Amino acid sequence: MKNKVEEFIRQPRKSLFKLAAPIVIAMLVQTMYHFIDTAFVGRLGAEAIAALTFSYPLFFILLAINVGIATGMSSRISRYLGEKNRAAAENIAIHGLFISLGAAVVLFILGLLLLEPIFGILGAEGTVLKLAMDYMSIILVGIFFMFPSFILNSVFSAQGDTKTPMMIMVTALLFNIILDPIFIYWLGFGVRGAAIATVCAFLLSLTIFIHFVRRSYLRISLRHFKYSFHLVKDIFKVGLPASFTMLLISVYLIFINRFMAHFGTKYVAASGLALRLESVSTMPVVAFSLATMTMVGMFFGAKRYDLMRMIAWYALKVGVLFSSVMGLLLFVFPSIFFRIFTSDPELLTIGVPYLRIDVLTYPLMAVVLITTRTMQGMGKGIPGLVMNFVRVLVVAVPLAYVFVFVLGLGYLSVAAAMVTSAVVSSAVALIWLRSKLKIGDGD
Repeated sequence: MKNKVEEFIRQPRKSLFKLAAPIVIAMLVQTMYHFIDTAFVGRLGAEAIAALTFSYPLFFILLAINVGIATGMSSRISRYLGEKNRAAAENIAIHGLFISLGAAVVLFILGLLLLEPIFGILGAEGTVLKLAMDYMSIILVGIFFMFPSFILNSVFSAQGDTKTPMMIMVTALLFNIILDPIFIYWLGFGVRGAAIATVCAFLLSLTIFIHFVRRSYLRISLRHFKYSFHLVKDIFKVGLPASFTMLLISVYLIFINRFMAHFGTKYVAASGLALRLESVSTMPVVAFSLATMTMVGMFFGAKRYDLMRMIAWYALKVGVLFSSVMGLLLFVFPSIFFRIFTSDPELLTIGVPYLRIDVLTYPLMAVVLITTRTMQGMGKGIPGLVMNFVRVLVVAVPLAYVFVFVLGLGYLSVAAAMVTSAVVSSAVALIWLRSKLKIGDGD
């Protein structure tokens, strides 16, 4: 491979789409892991499904930490490649690997010590607690494969190669699909079998990444490693806010579920289905935001601030347009999309009006997503955290609480609070983005 900065400079708009397309596929594959495990484990009974349900928040925390380290590293790699400083880019990639392995060791030890008390706090007990412990104990072993695999994935993406990670993730998913019935049913491991299959998929993806990294533009070798506290600080400067942002989203979902639970279980289920539709519908926008971070980082490093501004605003327009189209489709045909998951008439009655309000947040959240990634590409992690903090803890949660528990309004007021918070956070995002993109105006 070669440094792709010049290619991106020649064809920035086309390159954005080329980068984003494989990311969409990779994200769909990542989403499929949970669906497949649930589909196979579901035949073991309600207790097995409950065990996986209790495990997902902990898995999400692992993912949040992973994403943080990878984001901080990727941002710095892209900027170094823009500066044509290959050695420094290789060095920070190795720093990212060491940090991820260190995080894996710490989380493994904490997991062994705290796993049972945490599940107890979450409400797992009896057989469900045992099954959840069986599942997560094996997943904890797998983080030694999961974390470095995720970092190598980001190393490829940061240098402009999103096809290789996509192919590796598809291969690992197919491997997981094959192993799931073998370990769960044929060998009789049950829930533990699903975890073993997932860990084996992590190991396979890491093995393939190690093979392909030998042919990448960036060579990952200890010979290129020179410890630098400055580089570690740079990774955490962008990475920690990215991790906290993901954790904020998790807190946000917990509160939304709590507010909807006030009206009944059916309302929680309906809002959950709306959330699934939202996550799938906005996936391409998330992919565009990740591709934007890579390109902004490279243009920033190359001091091509003109192209950096152009691609940031272009990605923003594309993201808003796409999310608006998806929102319009769901607004006009909500029942058709809801019936993908359920035919329960009561869920449809509750979910359809809720979804029609929820879709108003799509283009607004596209603004926040792409602005966050643009800032991260420039090496600034705090803006994304602040924007999401404003959305979740300053506006959405307090407003929904007032609507539901103080004013006694109906469940649709929760969706209205979400829209209001999206308006405020997107306004903050646009003002902040316009300010930060003024860099180089006098050059």
